[in-house]
Amino acid sequence: MDETSDEPPTSAVILDSSHFSHVIFNDVEKFYVPGGDVTCRYTLTHNIVPRGKDWVGIFRVGWKTTREYYTFMWAPRPSDVHGDSAVQQEIQFKAYYLPKDDEYYQFCYIDQDGTIRGASVPFQFRAETEDDILVVTTQGEVEEIELQNKNLLKENKKLQANCESLQKQNTDLQEDLKKTQELQNVLESLRSSTEKLELELSSLKKENKHLKELNECREAELHQFKEQIQNVTSEKERLETKLKTALDHVDQLQSQLLSYEKEIEDLVHSNRDKTKQCESLKEENNQLCMTITQEKEQKKELKNCLEHLKGAEANLTLRLQNEQRQNSDLMKELEEQKRLFQTLQAKRRNLMRKIRN
Repeated sequence: MDETSDEPPTSAVILDSSHFSHVIFNDVEKFYVPGGDVTCRYTLTHNIVPRGKDWVGIFRVGWKTTREYYTFMWAPRPSDVHGDSAVQQEIQFKAYYLPKDDEYYQFCYIDQDGTIRGASVPFQFRAETEDDILVVTTQGEVEEIELQNKNLLKENKKLQANCESLQKQNTDLQEDLKKTQELQNVLESLRSSTEKLELELSSLKKENKHLKELNECREAELHQFKEQIQNVTSEKERLETKLKTALDHVDQLQSQLLSYEKEIEDLVHSNRDKTKQCESLKEENNQLCMTITQEKEQKKELKNCLEHLKGAEANLTLRLQNEQRQNSDLMKELEEQKRLFQTLQAKRRNLMRKIRN
């Protein structure tokens, strides 16, 4: 129905009817003969500043919104758009685009925001008759048109009230939408925080598992060290027992040696004839001395071995203490990780409760 492919700016509701007087339509006929072009003349008052997307449409009487136009023309812009004086304008609608029925229509001026700024009196598209000429000379048609205008104003007021109600509903819906968007943003933030906490929790679980495995290894090593210490202690006790036995044997040998020497002296003084026997005893004495020397060397070796065992025991004790300190440090770190794990679980439960709420 339009004379151009561009759609004019429209609105789904009728705005304030007080704006209808910003554009005044002049010389509007009561009817226009079908098949001819129609010239629309109007005056732009100082209350309106014309813009590039303003348009003039032909509407069937009873329209509800500016989307219900039958046809339209773009409104030409005057040379001085910011002048203070009224400006006369006119446009021409081609016959091809005009209605073909005899319903009542009217011109409306709509700005580029889709707001109505002016409306004409109703008119028809039909052929002229003698009755129409007679009616023009009377006041009946004028009164009927005024009554129609009053009815249109009442209907426009009702539509304006509906518009205000719809605007209020729109405002409420926008506020609800804004709140919903804010809740969605909060929910997305909580989801992101939950994902981060879950990742951190997973990392802590892995680290906790690694620490447990490390602690088990440390405990196994500690148990092995304890067994080694027990073995060394047993070996030490065995060597100490052997050393004590050797020392007792040496003491016995020394006692025997003293006894033998005394007997030799007694034999020398008592019977020098027994020289051979003395020499034999001396030889036996020499053997005993060699045996004592060997026993002393064994005693010395046993003492060295004991000192070595004592050094090994000290090293093992020091190593055990170090392992115990490391184990204590690991247990403390494990307790700290457990407390951090429990804190993260509490945070996660709080976040999940917030999300459910």
